[in-house]
Amino acid sequence: MFSKEEQARYARHFSLEQVGIAGQEKLKQASVLCIGAGGLGSPSCLYLAAAGIGRIGIVDPDIVELSNLQRQILHGQSSIGQSKLKSGASRIQEINPHVSVEQHNVRFSAVNALDIASQYDVIIDGTDNFPTRYLSNDVAYLLKKPNIYASIFRFEGQLSVFAPHLGGPCYRCMLPDPPDAGSVPSCAEAGVLGVLPGIMGSLQAMEAIKIILGCGIPPLGKLIHYDALSTSFREFNLRTDPECPLCGKNPSITEPVDYQQTCTEPKTKLNNNTIMAQPNEINVEQLKNRLNQAFDGLLIDVRESWEHDVINIDSAKHIPMGAIPEYIPELNNMGTEQELLIICKSGGRSARVMDYLQDQGFTNVYNVIGGMDAWSKLNP
Repeated sequence: MFSKEEQARYARHFSLEQVGIAGQEKLKQASVLCIGAGGLGSPSCLYLAAAGIGRIGIVDPDIVELSNLQRQILHGQSSIGQSKLKSGASRIQEINPHVSVEQHNVRFSAVNALDIASQYDVIIDGTDNFPTRYLSNDVAYLLKKPNIYASIFRFEGQLSVFAPHLGGPCYRCMLPDPPDAGSVPSCAEAGVLGVLPGIMGSLQAMEAIKIILGCGIPPLGKLIHYDALSTSFREFNLRTDPECPLCGKNPSITEPVDYQQTCTEPKTKLNNNTIMAQPNEINVEQLKNRLNQAFDGLLIDVRESWEHDVINIDSAKHIPMGAIPEYIPELNNMGTEQELLIICKSGGRSARVMDYLQDQGFTNVYNVIGGMDAWSKLNP
């Protein structure tokens, strides 16, 4: 059943009454899908591998960037520029060569979600955007698989297990619809302490192992809130919503749904990896052309001061998003027809500022899509 090497590896598990040889065999025969190999997926994958989960599937189309290394411990300096799947699989195999790692180098979408998720026993939601959270929840419900959810924000984290087939509510019972695009800042905008996803991702791995072993009590119908600053956990009760569009009495969602907009991205189109501008938007190539010519408008950088200090455009006026209302009189003095170009990190906050300025009567406002992220790639 277990080789001598495996017996030595799992000796501490064999000593646990709740695991033992039979439990370790359950782990060996089990499969877990990690959606995302980032901050949450990294510790989840590492501890699942160390525990002896037989098959680990990872979905992530991204590559490793330097900014990831502050929290994504699945990757290292030598992985920069490499696909997260390749980097993660290599690290997992180093942790435990007895684990099979299956790589899904695609964006988790309504087109492929059912096919991918159906191959695994448990789903771990390690995503950082609302559309994929809803998708992972919906797919888990349709396939009757537990969906282990976690999210992080600055110094706080949340954890739950959504599994209506086990008697609990689903994610939509807690949050029926995604928030409006641009209404919730991303971790890149708001910041996150690097160790926080390590804690929450480890808790996700723990819940997956408990479910596979059939021991302990998973947080079904509960939302666990962790505050790192006060080192405290709070527990909130969640109830199944009879009007839930997915798991309620009269469901309106009967198949996977793709939400086209994330909570942090403006409306854009992608064509051959080039961001295409929509009305009242310009891309960074157009911005560069404007700045290289006789631009008589105003470029406004609405990022926070710490972001501006890291990288900025010399000719831009720095006004953090929260301070924009204070500058309305000054902008009015320039004239409501003055061309205003708004830029942030990736285009989410600048889209909100653009909408706000238009509501204030400014008629010539443009959002720089892609933001400083795209600008830094255009001007390395």
